[in-house]
Amino acid sequence: MKAVGVIVEYNPLHNGHVYHLSEARRLSGADAVVAVMSGPFLQRGEPAIVSKRARTEMALHAGADLVIELPVAYAVQPAEWFAFGAVSLLHRTGVVDSLCFGSESGDLDSLQRIARVLAVEPAGLREDIARRLREGASYPAAYAGAAAALAPGGVDADAAAALLGQPNNSLGLHYLIALERLGSAIQPLTTARTGAAYHEATPGPGAIASATAVRRLLMADGPQAAAPYVPAATLAILQREWQARRAPVHWERFAQPLLHIAATRRASELANIAEVTEGLEHRLIRTLAQLPEPSVEALLNALKTRRYTRTKLQRMLTHVLLHHAKAELSAEQLAEGPGYLRVLGFNAQGQGLLKHMKTVSSLPVVLKPSNFIHNQLELDVQAQAAYALAYEQRDTRAMYSDYYEPPVRC
Repeated sequence: MKAVGVIVEYNPLHNGHVYHLSEARRLSGADAVVAVMSGPFLQRGEPAIVSKRARTEMALHAGADLVIELPVAYAVQPAEWFAFGAVSLLHRTGVVDSLCFGSESGDLDSLQRIARVLAVEPAGLREDIARRLREGASYPAAYAGAAAALAPGGVDADAAAALLGQPNNSLGLHYLIALERLGSAIQPLTTARTGAAYHEATPGPGAIASATAVRRLLMADGPQAAAPYVPAATLAILQREWQARRAPVHWERFAQPLLHIAATRRASELANIAEVTEGLEHRLIRTLAQLPEPSVEALLNALKTRRYTRTKLQRMLTHVLLHHAKAELSAEQLAEGPGYLRVLGFNAQGQGLLKHMKTVSSLPVVLKPSNFIHNQLELDVQAQAAYALAYEQRDTRAMYSDYYEPPVRC
């Protein structure tokens, strides 16, 4: 059975994602789609608007056959480690032949040529990034600029800078770098993003809107407002989650525990938390003391600078909320890769693929977290428990659903 991998968050799944899944099958000629999906907290440091279980259902209804969770240790990370963790999982399944990602450019050749140069981390790359950071650039901008300056022959530096300045191109580059570093035989494929741009805040005239725009509609007017931009199955799941008072989940639902932690920790304690860098512990404490209102949004707005993007700060606050120590999310630890394949859900086609995966995977395949011990999995269970505390209808079983609930079957 031929399988194509996709790396997703589905916050929530919309019509553009259905197009991507369809294109992944078409371009790869695959019989099955394996999706690696972030859990309760996402790469941009946000809580997902609905649970990972609900989003797994959306994925299976939309065309994925097997859904694997990206551990929170990698899900809430800058693009380099997010990509490495996700690609490592696909690589180590032993069943994935290709990886299809969306990009603004659709220019796989240029991205691959840049990736081959960056995969060996050329001399001077880190120094150039550090210089750009000192000049006030955000990390994504500093990395893109430094990477573009090292563009190989045949790729114009200015064109490379423009290419890498777009979020999906940049993330795709990191997927390609991860494939190179892993020496993976997985074939990369890309499909040009269609419809709304990644950050477009309002829907356009067509049936495809960005996830940002869909979330805004959901937050303002509920599931029915998003109906033109999501598949029928997604709409039904969203309506169910709203009615059960498990959604929407957003940052303000975490305001009390997060602000309590930030207000009661010494600077030296905060400094040991992942992504609390360059004295941000002091800025966090000072800013919190001066807030006009005790809200996460107010805190983020007050903390944000040209250097510290909202995404960087959201990831930092997620790590603070979840007590993620720098030592357990160090580069040395992350470079070892995920330690297991946690199955979130599958359909009949995926079940057959899963059976084969169990015989060829180079990682343990986990269907019941209660039967497996790993430090990264402990972080996943803790993240789900913290996430479920944000439900309007709180439920201890929902907090520890990783132990109680079997994988989703569709």
